This record gives sequence, structure tokens and C-alpha cells, in this order.
Amino acid sequence: MNYCLASCAFPSSHTTLLRNKLSPFLFRRNRSHQTLQLCRRNFQIRAMRAVIQRVSSSSVTVDGRIVSEIGPGLLVLIGIHESDTDADADYICRKVLNMRLFTNEATGRGWDQNVMQRGYGVLLVSQFTLYGFMKGNKPDFHVAMPPEKAKPFYASLIERFQKAYNKPDAVKDGVFGAMMKVNLVNDGPVTMQLESPQSSKNETKASTES
Repeated sequence: MNYCLASCAFPSSHTTLLRNKLSPFLFRRNRSHQTLQLCRRNFQIRAMRAVIQRVSSSSVTVDGRIVSEIGPGLLVLIGIHESDTDADADYICRKVLNMRLFTNEATGRGWDQNVMQRGYGVLLVSQFTLYGFMKGNKPDFHVAMPPEKAKPFYASLIERFQKAYNKPDAVKDGVFGAMMKVNLVNDGPVTMQLESPQSSKNETKASTES
């Protein structure tokens, strides 16, 4: 007679009882595993982030005063990771300025022209909370680049945009580190997300080691 070991050792009623007793433990272990996986995924993020919104207008107010504003164009929220390099900044700048998010009014073709072709404005706003993840109910931002390093890095990013755009005065920004009120009228709505490729980190590391 062929019986499996489990069947011999535990009758079906005992097996059911054991499963019921173990269920809460297995559930807690599964939840812990899921939390660990989420944390690992957040720790592995190593890219500059940008959230791009096509707008009819946008402005930044600090202490009740408008410090920057644009008409039609792009509002770009920038998150800088602690490991970001010039290669990440180059990628984000190039992709944002060349994203075809606008209609070609001459042909009527949608998603055909970029912000420079339309001569529209670009408003950049530093946004370290793009690197926030939840630890319990509290957000954690420790993977964002520290302010003392992020400020000059962000300033260099603005310069990249201004040099790459054929109308440097079309590129505006907020006030780094300030409490800002960002107003916008999203046109569409159209919202895109970008992350610099991980390869930029590998290329930089390889060039440093060589």
C-alpha cells in the first residue's frame, strides 16, 4: 500500500488543524517578506528622476512673491539621487527638451513637436520628495542627494538646459530649498515620468576605474 509520509504521519484532520495554527505565522512572514522586497527595491533606485507636465501656464511663488513663471510649455519636477552624475543630468536634459509632447499646428499632427520647436517655456523645480518611500507611515528621503551637494548640482543642471535650449531665457527655475507654492494649469492633462538609465552609473564607474 502506497501512502505518502505526510498522510501517514498526520491524518487529514490533524493536517487541517496544523495548517490553521500556522496560517497567522505564514501570513506575518509573507507580509515581512513583501516589506523587505519593497525596501530593497527602493534602495536599488539609482537614477535621476523627472516628472514632466505639459502646461498652459505655471508659476512658482515664495513668501507670497512670484519668482518664476511661464506660459505654455513644460513644468519639470527634478529629483536628484545621491549617486547622480553629469551623465544623468545630460540624459534628463536631452530627453526633456526633445520630448514630442506638442501638436504641430502647421500639419495638425499630434505629439509631433518638442518644446524648443514651439518656442515654449521650461520651468524647473527641485523636488527631493520624488525619492520618498514609506517606512511605516512616515516618508523617508535618505536616498536623495544631500542639500549641500544637490544645490550646486541642480544649478549645473539648469545651466545645461539653458545652453541646450536655443532660447536660454525660456528656461526658468524655482528657489532651491525654499518652501514653494507651485501653480500650474496642466494642458491635456499630459504628465510623463523619466529616469536616467542605470548604464550611466556603470559608464561613469568604468571611466573612473580605468
